[in-house]
Amino acid sequence: MTDTTRREVLGWLAGLGAAAVLAPSPASASVGVNVTALRGVTLVDSTGTRPNATVVLADNKILAVGSCDLPLPRGSTVLDLAGKFVIPGLWDMHVHGAFLDRITLPLCLVNGVTGIREMWGLPPIYELRERIERGEVFGPRLVVGSMIIDGPHSTLPGAQIVATPDEGRQAVRDAKTQGADFVKVYSYLDRPTLAAMADECARQGITFAGHCSNHVALGDASDLGQKTFEHMYGQSLATSSREAQLRQAIADLPLDPADPFAWFKQVLEFERQAASSHSHPKAVHLAKRLRRNGSALCPTMVAMRVYSSPADRFSNDPRMKYMPAFYRDLWRDGLTRWVPVTPQEIRQQAEFFERRIEQVAEMHAQGVEVLLGTDAGNPYVFSGFSVHDELELLVQAGLSPKAALRAGTRNATLNAGAEANLVVLDGNPLKDIRNTQRIHSVLTRGRVLGPAERQKMLADVEKAAQEPFPPAVQACC
Repeated sequence: MTDTTRREVLGWLAGLGAAAVLAPSPASASVGVNVTALRGVTLVDSTGTRPNATVVLADNKILAVGSCDLPLPRGSTVLDLAGKFVIPGLWDMHVHGAFLDRITLPLCLVNGVTGIREMWGLPPIYELRERIERGEVFGPRLVVGSMIIDGPHSTLPGAQIVATPDEGRQAVRDAKTQGADFVKVYSYLDRPTLAAMADECARQGITFAGHCSNHVALGDASDLGQKTFEHMYGQSLATSSREAQLRQAIADLPLDPADPFAWFKQVLEFERQAASSHSHPKAVHLAKRLRRNGSALCPTMVAMRVYSSPADRFSNDPRMKYMPAFYRDLWRDGLTRWVPVTPQEIRQQAEFFERRIEQVAEMHAQGVEVLLGTDAGNPYVFSGFSVHDELELLVQAGLSPKAALRAGTRNATLNAGAEANLVVLDGNPLKDIRNTQRIHSVLTRGRVLGPAERQKMLADVEKAAQEPFPPAVQACC
């Protein structure tokens, strides 16, 4: 991270169509665009830490980064933030529920989440993405996947079912035509269909991501080109010394089309068993494949913790006041088939969760990219808020606070020319990752969301959550 020179600042202003003389004199020419300076802050990004800095912003770009005495154009808005820490805007790389725009979008922004990856694309969400970029809706940047593509069976009502390789190829072409940024694949796809979809993605110039299919080993799916693997699915099997035996058990497992979830849950039981026969040499070999292929892991530990716990463990979370009533009912009812009930099940699932997050840290230590994602929209996983929970869990798993921030900011840097998506904190996140929750201000899309505006946004969300939602919106869940 280097200082921006006076000449470079002038160049940026010229590029913005602003005439300015950089000098502290009141007689200096004023700028033709709004310029905001954060003065006296400590910058924290993927390149390191820099104290007592000044960051100059204009036109939703970082115009300059320099020392505390960096000269500013006359008319600049100067925010004296001595003692504060600035990090890049956070990303949640696994979100559901962007269609609840009055809930999801503001909850992300007030929590410093300026970018989200929506993992279930629908036409209204593609439209919302464009409205945000046109400035008609205030929200984080949206990267939107396709419809969830699964088959020939699925646990998800509403998933797009493909039963043959040709149907899989057509689904990829349709996804690109509809405006998806990537193709979302799911748990039941067989190997020939996934391979055909991977080939079609390459032909169409679009990536694919999602669940590790229960019919395809994680390393094999990575070799096919899958860019991200969600929820730690497939990881325990891929690193087990009993992998061949357990995969044969999956192949022999009968599936009742009337109840495909029973098959899915039995596969999860095989994964739990696999975790007890973890092989570090296999993990090292898998990590080499993932690195070679550029595949990343998005473990969504905050969601997996809920599914590994008794049903009522998180039901009294005070953040429930920001959730619509139909969401609260959906969450309560949706957990019934997932969660452990007996003392033995509760103990086993707690142990399984700990083994899985240890494996995430192991993959990170081997150089595999780990992405921060929450699976917001699932039970007791809250848009925006749960990003900070996930940061805590990444550190609890064994990542350093710096590594966790890299996962949560997609390795963003605070350099001149970068987008001005910033979070101002009251504490150093490198000393305690929980300091990411001590948000003073959020800067994005040319706006400064200070304490008062953030509180108002939260109050508006709480009010919106109490209003009835039309059946069409509820059906999207």
